Amino acid sequence: MVESGDNSKQALVSGLNGLLADHFALFIKTKNFHWHVAGPRFRDLHLMFDDQAIEIHGQIDLIAERVRKLGQGTLTSIGSIAAHSQIKDQDGKEISAETMLAELRDDNAAMVNRLKGLKPLAERAGDNATDGLLDDWTDMAEQRVWFLSQTLK
Repeated sequence: MVESGDNSKQALVSGLNGLLADHFALFIKTKNFHWHVAGPRFRDLHLMFDDQAIEIHGQIDLIAERVRKLGQGTLTSIGSIAAHSQIKDQDGKEISAETMLAELRDDNAAMVNRLKGLKPLAERAGDNATDGLLDDWTDMAEQRVWFLSQTLK
């Protein structure tokens, strides 16, 4: 791990905390859609949204533990999640399945962009472990985007 005065480690931690916030927010949104989806594709979408929520939830602890392994603190509250997330809330309970799919596709695409933006930060900080995890998490988010995009066709 590089411990230089160039703030590379702090930039990575800040980015990881933003990624953590996005995962929390996307988990909640995906579960919201899982609970509220309706219509002729209910069963398939209900199950897909739940599968995606479970995958996203599984990454939350790993991201937080990377921050802690870097010797820093993680997010501490719903307010800190909201302050650091790029994922917009969706409080609607009766939105169309297509709107749900499109929002989740776009949110996951934004997640892919955030993940890819963290790669150079991990490299500058000399953090090979985070660098490798980012590849795995990017692949997972890209797969969610693909599934959501194909379902919208």
